Amino acid sequence: MDNEVPKITQAMINAYDEYTHLTLDRRRFMEKLTQLAGSGAAAAAIAPMLAANSARADIIPADDERLTAEEVTYPGAGGATMKAYLVRPKNASGSLGGVIVIHENRGLNNHIRDVARRMALEGFNALAVDFLSPQGGTPADEDQARQMFSSLDADGVAANGEASRVYLAGISGANGKVGAVGFCWGGGAVNNLAVKSPNLNAGVAYYGSQPKAEDVPAIKAPLMLHYGGLDERINAGIPAFREALEKGGKTFEIFVYEGANHAFNNDTSSARYDKAAADLAWSRTVDFFKKYLA
Repeated sequence: MDNEVPKITQAMINAYDEYTHLTLDRRRFMEKLTQLAGSGAAAAAIAPMLAANSARADIIPADDERLTAEEVTYPGAGGATMKAYLVRPKNASGSLGGVIVIHENRGLNNHIRDVARRMALEGFNALAVDFLSPQGGTPADEDQARQMFSSLDADGVAANGEASRVYLAGISGANGKVGAVGFCWGGGAVNNLAVKSPNLNAGVAYYGSQPKAEDVPAIKAPLMLHYGGLDERINAGIPAFREALEKGGKTFEIFVYEGANHAFNNDTSSARYDKAAADLAWSRTVDFFKKYLA
């Protein structure tokens, strides 16, 4: 029994969230995890369970015969060249709505590419955008990628999001309507894109930071907002956002999944993934896009 891995506690998950989003560096995170786990060996065993495992990313094979997928580039803001992964249903009849898929604070990785393939199988043209493109693109090292986000500014991200919307609306087989779905950092980017882009047709934000209340009147797109019930850091901003959306007469839905953590949709992270919450949120997301992007 001495080799048994201790149960992953909420305190451990909170420490990982602090490491990936706030102030902890890798060394201090492992020190804190060691304290919580009781030993360095236990901490070393638990850390990979908290992190994302790229080996589990491909739920839909990259060469799925139902899809066509390609790496694309197009003009971004300020002369930047944006890189993205475009996935389309192979035998679509008629024109399709488009969905921009916005990554977490690790950049465009295999998991987000897989989410784009899942979205394409639902009947949309899906564009997984690399918002680190102005810096050369997402590196293989996740810690390096995470550090690169500190040099991004919200206005630049929104401008490149709008450039992505224009590109996706104009590809062959598109009906001109474009929505956006984002996770974690990407959820905040969706909310901000909704503020900045009057032409966005729908936005779905998973556990994303909320815009300032004074910016909410600019939102035109219907919004769907998903939150994990245990995600205290992000959820602290829900009441003010809800109040501003209601006051502005906006079209929106808010869902809080009790017992679910931040990043509950990411099925490459075994400790935080919540299948029931993820499946329900995904079905709601797809229905939402089918309503507004048809």
